[in-house]
Amino acid sequence: MNFKKPKFSHEQHAEFFVTLKKRVNHYFQQNQFSTTGDQRMIFKTIFMFTLYLTPYFMILFGDFSSGWIYLTLWLIMGFGMAGIGLSIMHDANHGVYSKNKMLNNLMCYSMNLIGSNAFIWKIQHNVLHHSFTNIEGADQDIDISFVMRFSPHQEHRWFHNFQHYYAWILYSWMTLARVFISDFTRIKQYRAMNLVSQKQAKKELRISIMWKLSYFVYILILPILIHPEHWALFLLSFFMMHFICGFILALIFQTAHVMPSCEYPLMNEEGKIENSWAVHELLTTTNFSPKSRWFSWAIGGLNFQVEHHLFQNISHVHYRDISKIVRQTAEEFGLPYNSEGSFIKAVWNHAKMLRALGKGQMELVKA
Repeated sequence: MNFKKPKFSHEQHAEFFVTLKKRVNHYFQQNQFSTTGDQRMIFKTIFMFTLYLTPYFMILFGDFSSGWIYLTLWLIMGFGMAGIGLSIMHDANHGVYSKNKMLNNLMCYSMNLIGSNAFIWKIQHNVLHHSFTNIEGADQDIDISFVMRFSPHQEHRWFHNFQHYYAWILYSWMTLARVFISDFTRIKQYRAMNLVSQKQAKKELRISIMWKLSYFVYILILPILIHPEHWALFLLSFFMMHFICGFILALIFQTAHVMPSCEYPLMNEEGKIENSWAVHELLTTTNFSPKSRWFSWAIGGLNFQVEHHLFQNISHVHYRDISKIVRQTAEEFGLPYNSEGSFIKAVWNHAKMLRALGKGQMELVKA
């Protein structure tokens, strides 16, 4: 199965992105800032790894009489996992964590440290999702499985009528699915799509197996060997940790694209999209909670998804500042700049979108 790469127009609003890039580049030159992470990333990295590793070592070497203490420690690790994914791994796999390439590459493997695979993520996220956002057949973020209907162009099944109820449960399984299933199935899928060679696919399969075995040794086997009396509690807690992490990650990413304000453009018979790539990203992406600094810090600046999609070569620590430039330029060119006032409102509107897609009635979004 060869992958049919969508092509974007070079005529529609061609001057928009040219103008925007000039203004953003001028901002960095004028302030003498690097587009990669700065000292703020150092503190955030220490904080997120501390949030994840401190409870882990307390589980290993602590001697607590109450099982609730152990469970609480595992749950805190879930928040630490999400923080590592959103704030460290995400920037690193976009190549913008640090100017130091060795350090940047090292931080890429923070994803492998928490059970997944950085190589597979880069193809799914950097190549397919960022290049072809919300395009049916190209963006795997809206092509989860037949269980969910994330696009009006996907086949409608009777149980999709209830997806706005059961989606929240499935979201909790997001990281577990990557750990146990999707990292393996996607290697095979990307080989079939000619996105990786046969040799590379075999190599990454071996690497993925090695990392996952190492992950299970340190995250489950070692704690159980040290505290065999708590094996059942630790097994349950492992799943709870992933449920928290998966739920957080799914909400952050889904409220950026599966929204009433987002569009789902289709390719024409020649495989072309009528808009330029930059305008396409404006039409298919939504910001949320732009005024909350603490929330933005906690989720790696991904409430500024418009900025992230237009400038994935810029670290999230700069998104808030360049968002003013992006909004102003979009308005000057008469283009949309989608933004929800709060995260709660974004989640509510995402639920409305799930309901509308599930019932096959897009007018329900405005109901």
